[in-house]
Amino acid sequence: MYTTNAQSASFFLVKSTLICAFISAALFLISCNAPKENQYGFITMLGRDTISMESITRQGNTLTSDEVDRFPAVHLRHTVVDLNDDGSIRHLVMNIHTPSEPSGQRDRNVVADVADNKVHLSKTDSTGTVTRDFPTGGSMVVAHVPQMYSLYELYFAAAMKETSASKLAFGKPVQLRQFYIDREFDRFPLGHAAVTPLDRNKIEITHDWLAGTGEATMDSLGDMLSYSGARTTYDVRVMRLSMPPEVSSIADRFEKQENEGGHVKSLSVRDSVRAQIGHSTFAIDYGRPLVRGRTLLGGVIPYDQIWRTGANAATQFTTSTAIKLAGMQVPAGSYTLFTAPHPKGTDLIVNKQTGEWGTDYNSSQNLGVVRLTSETVSSTVEKFTISILPADDRHGTLVFEWGTFKWTAPIEVQ
Repeated sequence: MYTTNAQSASFFLVKSTLICAFISAALFLISCNAPKENQYGFITMLGRDTISMESITRQGNTLTSDEVDRFPAVHLRHTVVDLNDDGSIRHLVMNIHTPSEPSGQRDRNVVADVADNKVHLSKTDSTGTVTRDFPTGGSMVVAHVPQMYSLYELYFAAAMKETSASKLAFGKPVQLRQFYIDREFDRFPLGHAAVTPLDRNKIEITHDWLAGTGEATMDSLGDMLSYSGARTTYDVRVMRLSMPPEVSSIADRFEKQENEGGHVKSLSVRDSVRAQIGHSTFAIDYGRPLVRGRTLLGGVIPYDQIWRTGANAATQFTTSTAIKLAGMQVPAGSYTLFTAPHPKGTDLIVNKQTGEWGTDYNSSQNLGVVRLTSETVSSTVEKFTISILPADDRHGTLVFEWGTFKWTAPIEVQ
């Protein structure tokens, strides 16, 4: 039986229509089952200064971020994060542009893969690739960039999921491990973070790079609405934006300001002290956080915990000769000074380990622990200050001042 051209054309048209209808239906089903795309942003303020801006797209377990921060140097970042169902990171790719870096190091690619109880990190610029593997011990893993708050939101979401899944009571901390992205953190292993849901809307966080406790407000969907660093040495305010900002134009403005005036003022500047008592010379290198109207002892500096005695990297103390420090025999050399404030006094800890970050405290390296003399002063010292005051050729005083507290320890040259 033969068909006419008209019949063939009609059959082809019906067949094509059916195929198109099938494809349309399939695409419709796929689109219906695809996770909803959510776009938003974060702005971070320090006083009246904008420290970071971020544009975020979240779809299912994938987060894409375009962010610019100045901490203190300007960084422009494009990041894609793939998450596990528990909220921990499975795969992360971040491209970082840092205009103030040497020409061969301005652009950097960071890739992190978390699997088989380890984090595999690779960091590449024109000088080569650095790779490292860190064991996780089976912990949930998150990423840390100081002023990138989409990552903080991931901390909080992962902790809330763990609290729900394990039926933990509010107020019980969830322990996380964090890996570090930026160049200045390359030599550090995985850090520790503790996220404590206080209720369904309030969360606290402490971690190895934060002096004090950060506070976040969440909504009923588990999205971060705001974050406050008022109880930390980074007194920032972070607000959620319902519409993602135009990051590229903000980055251009930040870069122009950096070219004209240098880096933005650090949240906690680094400073050094040089002093001499008789034939002995001393050097101290430390971070200087500001009061900014906050409660220090029992607030920014919790009682009965080890404090880095400043901000950021640990406080380094060097003496050229043997001394007695508050009665403790201290040989010539370099040390780290930690303190442990208590409601009725403060301990000074002289530790033999040096070059570490401020929370990397190893008590087995302690040279000794002595009690400082504590007093309250009438005039507020806004910027944390360490000084050495010579009295004569053999004696002097080590002084710590911040807010209205003053701690001292006598120095005797041997």
